[in-house]
Amino acid sequence: GREMKRLTLFALAITLIATVFAAKTPYQAVLQHSRIRGRARGPNVCAMQKIPGTDKKYFTNCKQWYHRKICGKPTEVTYECCPGYEKVIGEKGCPAALPLVNIYKTLGVIGATTTKMYSERANLQEEIEGPGSFTFFAPSNEAWAALPTEILDALVSNVNIELLNALHYHMINKRLTSDDLKHGALFPSMYQDFDVHIQHYSNGVVTVNCARLVKTDQHATNGIVHVVDRVITAITNNVNSLIDTDDDLDTLRTAVAAAGLTSLLENEGSYTIFAPTNEAFEKIPPETLTRILGDPVALKDLLNYHILKNLHCSESIVAGTPLETLQGTVLEVGCDGEEMTINGKAIVTQRDKIGTNGVIHYVNELLIPDSAKTLLELVEESVVTTASRLFKDAGLTDHLIGSEAVTLLAPLNDAFKDKSLAMTPDMKKLLRNHILKEKFSSKSLYHGQELETLGGLKLRVFVFRNSLCIENACIAAHDKNGRYANMFIVDQILAPPMGTVMDVLKADDRFSTLVGAIQRAGLSELLNKKGTYTFFAPTNAAFNAMPRADLNKLMSNVSFLFVSMGTLNDVKFYKNDVSVNK
Repeated sequence: GREMKRLTLFALAITLIATVFAAKTPYQAVLQHSRIRGRARGPNVCAMQKIPGTDKKYFTNCKQWYHRKICGKPTEVTYECCPGYEKVIGEKGCPAALPLVNIYKTLGVIGATTTKMYSERANLQEEIEGPGSFTFFAPSNEAWAALPTEILDALVSNVNIELLNALHYHMINKRLTSDDLKHGALFPSMYQDFDVHIQHYSNGVVTVNCARLVKTDQHATNGIVHVVDRVITAITNNVNSLIDTDDDLDTLRTAVAAAGLTSLLENEGSYTIFAPTNEAFEKIPPETLTRILGDPVALKDLLNYHILKNLHCSESIVAGTPLETLQGTVLEVGCDGEEMTINGKAIVTQRDKIGTNGVIHYVNELLIPDSAKTLLELVEESVVTTASRLFKDAGLTDHLIGSEAVTLLAPLNDAFKDKSLAMTPDMKKLLRNHILKEKFSSKSLYHGQELETLGGLKLRVFVFRNSLCIENACIAAHDKNGRYANMFIVDQILAPPMGTVMDVLKADDRFSTLVGAIQRAGLSELLNKKGTYTFFAPTNAAFNAMPRADLNKLMSNVSFLFVSMGTLNDVKFYKNDVSVNK
């Protein structure tokens, strides 16, 4: 008997584990997390995170829970009954399942009383009390209150047609749970079969036409109700038509046509477009704008940088996320309280204008990708401000603004510590050697490669396990890839090769003892030969620190000194940051 009991318990445990790890939709996973967080309060209690000062509440995932933040704002935790359950006086938690009643009555039970009232006024009550299996996306009371007065007046003054049509657009003629609301799904509404657009995001947010589902899966005898945070309207145009018909987007429309992107925006798809308004284009220096508008490659990159590969409603953003653009790089899309942000700036002025193939958010600043910038623009906008000033002072601006395919090695500001910044002929020459004659990507550099500079020097590439260096200067940040030219940010000012090992030693007073020893030992020739050596060179001070007797012994038989001097292949010279030729 005991064995049987153990087996039964074991089987139960396996079933429980299987249930927990069964493939769940993101919404169900978040709901389950909220249940776990709320279980100490009793059965069927879910923990919610509320943004103080707003009516916004979220079931919460692990990350949000630990950060206790949504859209950068601290949240307060509230506990309420999970969907479908209610409290019983005198009992802990939410032990009672909500009674199953028809959709009309369910609207009242779950607090969507304005929708219930309008359903009655528009003579929809009979339909949603009657037979059928409906899904009703019911706007919350706050959603109706947020409608502009003139729109609400127009609906309510014509209840039999306008209001009924509006409510029918919130209905689907079959029962759809949150699990059925798959990302990217379209369902015909009960208003002339116009589609509603579903997005089901990985953070558990579910939207219909960009309205967020705030109370989900409220079952009724004749269907299911999901409360949404705004009143939705029918979507009939693609995003290109939306851009075409808006005077605020005149410049954008012209740019889209010039870049040949019109057909893309008319095609099937689900894009997010951050649409720069006329004001955004006006903020750009006229010469920059003229240059980009006159360059089809840069223009296409610029516009593609405003388009995300997937559809992101503003309600889906609860924290900063890097999202891929059609241009190939990412935009950091986030939020700060009620504001939607791009790369940390609150530049979104209007949100969620939804079309059949995407959504438009208006921005009042132009986003210019590196790939549409000149070298000068890349330098001026980055962290290498000292180098930027010096390149201009050295009269190298022409190489930074033209269409020359070059690569700039720009040292970090720290590299210039204790260095004289006077613009001497030597300094000019050195800076010319910081510009390579081709457009390189750091990803394509290889060990031993030689790169030619504008000053005519050949620089060597050294590949180490954790760094990639050009002579003594190692690449310190990601490449900045411009329209014609690239920039490598490096950690030091370039010290071009200064001759052979022997030349370097002779040029430095600290090595006079060593140089004398090398010459006496007849090793000068070896150290002038081609090859890659690493030489640990003792300074005069190192010799002087030896006991006198040992030093005399060593100097009388200099071959001792070089017994251990082998050649280490493929190793770079290091001697106080002076690199030397092979």
